Amino acid sequence: MRLEDHPTVRHARDNPPQPPPTPVSTAWLRDLATAAGADDVGFVSVDSPDLAVDLEHARTALPGARTYIAFCVRMNRDNVRSPMRSIANTEFHHALDDADAVGHRLTKALQEAGHRVVHPAAAFPQEMDDFPGRGWVVSHKLVAQAAGLGRIGIHRNVIHPKFGNFILLGTVVADFDVDELSRPTDFNPCLECKLCVSACPVGAISKDGDFNFLDCYTHNYREFMSGFTDWVENVADSTDREDYRRRVTPAESASLWQSLAFRPNYKAAYCMAACPAGEDVIGPFLDDRKAFLATVVKPLQDKEEPVYVVPGSPAETHVRKRFPHKTVREVSNGL
Repeated sequence: MRLEDHPTVRHARDNPPQPPPTPVSTAWLRDLATAAGADDVGFVSVDSPDLAVDLEHARTALPGARTYIAFCVRMNRDNVRSPMRSIANTEFHHALDDADAVGHRLTKALQEAGHRVVHPAAAFPQEMDDFPGRGWVVSHKLVAQAAGLGRIGIHRNVIHPKFGNFILLGTVVADFDVDELSRPTDFNPCLECKLCVSACPVGAISKDGDFNFLDCYTHNYREFMSGFTDWVENVADSTDREDYRRRVTPAESASLWQSLAFRPNYKAAYCMAACPAGEDVIGPFLDDRKAFLATVVKPLQDKEEPVYVVPGSPAETHVRKRFPHKTVREVSNGL
């Protein structure tokens, strides 16, 4: 059979697709994103100078990429603020599922309208070929900030003007232009109250705004990637069961099993929990700051827990001085 005689080819020839309109209406896109479950959405060109770091990667993911569609989904604040990590981590995982579902639905709807689009994961999986280098496809925080979904605070999280930092982000990369790009938020919702500074168990956020990525990464992401590698090396280096138990406590083994079985668990994210910024969030902080500190920040500070640090790091010094009731665990972060 000749190709042109194949039923699929004949149908395609007889019913050529209509090219979608260009530029695409942002009003239509906003309605589409809302219907997909997004709580807010913005639009920015992939050629934006503020996003030059992502351009090559975006066009590798989608040749001909023209526009980022940035969106966010809200989180349940009190879950994130709970000192019980199972509650906070369940919230993170549910919200990440929501973000991926929004991206999937939005991408599918745009594909059905005739467009070429991709949706990189909200968090994981990432591209591990260059680990411990860059693994992400697009920088969701930078895209969200450029698309007007908020500004990055001193704790390095995006703070939405209304929802605060209790959001998770997603990005859809599209091959079309839009009729109206979003503008960045004209003020930073960050209050610079420094509660994130006081809550961070490893002192990764300094009062002058500096941020120690490695100290944050070593503790908060202990059961992700490099921390997992460190655990595997401990298993390999252990001479017997007793040696392994000297290296890794039963609670740590159970926690790692839980992360492998139910997704990796964040060890802190207290900077997000303590943040009072955002129109929907700030009320209790303004009404009674002492009560806010007592009910939100102090339980995180008082929590007795292992804190993972590289030996000799600023984090180790900080924990021993500021949080003597927490247990310092000296580890390798693999970096």
